[in-house]
Amino acid sequence: MIHSQKFIAGLILGAAAGAAIALFLQTEKGKEMVSDIKDAAADAGDNLKARMQAFDKEVSDLLKKGKQFVEDLEHKAKDAAAGK
Repeated sequence: MIHSQKFIAGLILGAAAGAAIALFLQTEKGKEMVSDIKDAAADAGDNLKARMQAFDKEVSDLLKKGKQFVEDLEHKAKDAAAGK
């Protein structure tokens, strides 16, 4: 019985907290806070996208350099084998 009373108290407290948050979000300050959070999320998304693009370019450049290095080694090995 004690567990059910705690559960009911938790439900009531959760509902009250939800109602208070809902009321706060309807105020100008709450709307401003939501707008600020949306702006921050958009900025974070843009920042992440820019970082991923930079990372992709760096990886691509590194792969090109690695491929060129291997090709140079192959040419040197062929030249050494041919006695040049």
